[in-house]
Amino acid sequence: MGQAMARLELDADGRAVELFALPTDEAFLHRLLRHLFERHWDKLTFGPMIQGAAYELRCVAPPDRISLLDGYLTVLLGVSHFHLCIGENHGRPSRPTPARLKLRRRPGRAELFRGLGRDGAPMSWGFRLFNGADEPQIALYFPNPFLGDGDEILNPPDWSRLSLWDECRARYLGLGPDASDRQGTGFQHD
Repeated sequence: MGQAMARLELDADGRAVELFALPTDEAFLHRLLRHLFERHWDKLTFGPMIQGAAYELRCVAPPDRISLLDGYLTVLLGVSHFHLCIGENHGRPSRPTPARLKLRRRPGRAELFRGLGRDGAPMSWGFRLFNGADEPQIALYFPNPFLGDGDEILNPPDWSRLSLWDECRARYLGLGPDASDRQGTGFQHD
């Protein structure tokens, strides 16, 4: 993969976020999500992030199973599970998925991101996926050097917690570590 270019946007809440576009095809997303949930399940905070709700879920054990059927990735987490459309959903032969729903369900945007604080330095890192209607499907937050596993403030920051971000930059964007990731002064919550 060649050098990825980031684009800077403002989220709906006015916060700056740097975005690195990823492919949205089923094979790529299956490989990426399987890698993250099989190898890094214990480091992820995930769930849909929508206006008015933020689901911050954590795995307490490795997934029991990750499967792909009819465009949907299923991650089985003990008694809980979730389905995420990452490809084309055909439906049953007796009840095929209408074309407009196929387009809406399929991923329209996939990206690695880093949220920027008021000082312009990165303060959050992760992956997010949007459907064909540009609605959030899931966000996966990677370990944060400013926050511990219990969301406690780390002072000084633990820069080793950027290892998953650095791995994903290398693996999926062809980029090495970025010194700007280690320039922040702390987690800013306002």
